[in-house]
Amino acid sequence: MPDFKPDPKKIAFVASPAAEAQDAFTRLTERYGAVGTDEAEVIVALGGDGLMLQTLHKSISTGKPIYGMNRGSVGFLMNEYAEEALIERIWTAEQSVIHPLAMTTVDIHGERHDALAINEVSMLRQTSQIAKLRILVDNQPRMDELVADGILVATPAGSTAYNLSASGPILPLNAPLLALTPISPFRPRRWRGALLPERVSLRIEVLESAKRPVSATADHHEVRDVASVDVKMDTSKSMVLLHDPGHSLDERILREQFGA
Repeated sequence: MPDFKPDPKKIAFVASPAAEAQDAFTRLTERYGAVGTDEAEVIVALGGDGLMLQTLHKSISTGKPIYGMNRGSVGFLMNEYAEEALIERIWTAEQSVIHPLAMTTVDIHGERHDALAINEVSMLRQTSQIAKLRILVDNQPRMDELVADGILVATPAGSTAYNLSASGPILPLNAPLLALTPISPFRPRRWRGALLPERVSLRIEVLESAKRPVSATADHHEVRDVASVDVKMDTSKSMVLLHDPGHSLDERILREQFGA
C-alpha cells in the first residue's frame, strides 16, 4: 500500500474503557472529527495492546489500516500518544502486514470450534493434572508425548507476548516462521520448542483427555476440554498496522532482542 493517504475526514476512533483512553477519544474527535468504522479509511485505536488486538480482530474482514496510540499499560503495538499532527503521522506511517492463525478444535464431545489468533494459540492444563500432548506437523508425528503445563504457537507479531514469557524465541516480523513453545515442560526435559515454516499444518492431540483436561485459546477465545487442536496460518486474511517511522514492528522486535 504505497503512498497511503486516507481522507482526513474518514478517520474512525476507538478507545478502551480506561479514563485516559476515553479522555483522548474526546479530545481527538473534537479536534479531527470522526466517522463510524464502516465508513472509515483508517482506524485510530486509543488504549493498550489489548484494545489493539480487539480492533485487529474486528478489522480482519475489512483489512482497514489501524494506527494505535498508547493510552494503556504495555503498548508494544502502539505509537506514542500525541494530539498534534495526527493526519501527517498517519500519512507518513510505515506499514506492517500481518496474518492470523486459524485454530480448529474438536472437544471431547466431538464438537468443532473455529477461531482466529493474531498473537498465539495456546493450550493449558485445566486442573492440577499435568497435560500430555502429541505433536504432528503436516500429519507426521514429531513428538509422541510432551508432558507439560501446555504449549503455544506464536506468530512473529505475537512472539514478544506470551511466547517470550514462556522463554520462546523472538521472531522478526517478516520471518516466514511460527514459534512452537512448550509451557513449563517436564518431559522431554531438554526440549525447548521448535521453529516451524509458516506454511505447515500443526496438530496437537490431547492424551488422556478425560483425566487430564486441556483448554485451547486463540488470543482471547477459549475452548475447554479439547481433544485435538489444528493450527495453520491463514494467509488469505491480512491486517495492516501503521507505525511512526523508526518505530515499526520490525524495529521494536529488533530492539527487544537486544534488551532495548
